[in-house]
Amino acid sequence: MNNDENARSEQPEGGASAAPDASAPPPAAEVSGRQRLKAGLWPPRLSRAQLIVAVLLFGLGLGLAIQVRSTSDDSALRGARQEDLVRILDEVDDRTQRLEDEKQRLDDQRTELENSSDQAEEARKQTLEKERQLGILAGTVAAQGPGITLTITDPSGAVAPDMLLDAIQELRAAGAEAIQVNGVRVVANTYFSGDAGDVEVDGKKIEAPYEFTVIGKPQDLEPALNIPGGVVQTLEKEQATVLVERSDEIVVDALRPAQRPDYARSSSP
Repeated sequence: MNNDENARSEQPEGGASAAPDASAPPPAAEVSGRQRLKAGLWPPRLSRAQLIVAVLLFGLGLGLAIQVRSTSDDSALRGARQEDLVRILDEVDDRTQRLEDEKQRLDDQRTELENSSDQAEEARKQTLEKERQLGILAGTVAAQGPGITLTITDPSGAVAPDMLLDAIQELRAAGAEAIQVNGVRVVANTYFSGDAGDVEVDGKKIEAPYEFTVIGKPQDLEPALNIPGGVVQTLEKEQATVLVERSDEIVVDALRPAQRPDYARSSSP
């Protein structure tokens, strides 16, 4: 056998090629579409223009959030009923008028002191008048003047202490200067307790009908109770009967004992 025949005999049958070299690197794995998308999105490649636009959009969103927050502060008034808005407006007007009256009174007192020939005597008179006014507020002296009488009849026993307290607050807001309820003088620290039909004022039990004797301007006190959604309507929803009567002469004579301070002493000689 010659050399050509030996070479042909070494080749595999069927013309198959030689086996691949085991040391050659494996072919690269096929990259999926999701991997290409992820590679394109991260890490982000932002241009300068895109960065500026992002900052502007963030600032715009922050401004809108602040605007919405500031607007929501007035949501209580925006969602209030017309009757509530009317009541709030009336209370503001009444308080403004009372402050104007108090300012005028103080201006008149100052003028009297400046023009009085005997300033010491004038100062003494004003001090006594101030003492009388403070005594009325503290409930240590009786008072009389124009005002109203508020009578609440509660046949079903449904009038709760907080309803009576609402009446006191409305009267005070309308300028009431002296109040007593069923013979109990109402002062700054007066409180109502108990349950419906079993009401106490400053720890003293009172029974229906509840009679409020109030000194103040009748033309201010009565409308404050009768405003839409106010005290009268609230009580009538509980089947209570409410009667408001004006009078030119109301007497508030229930007294509070003057409390002697334990530690405070006058600093005047």
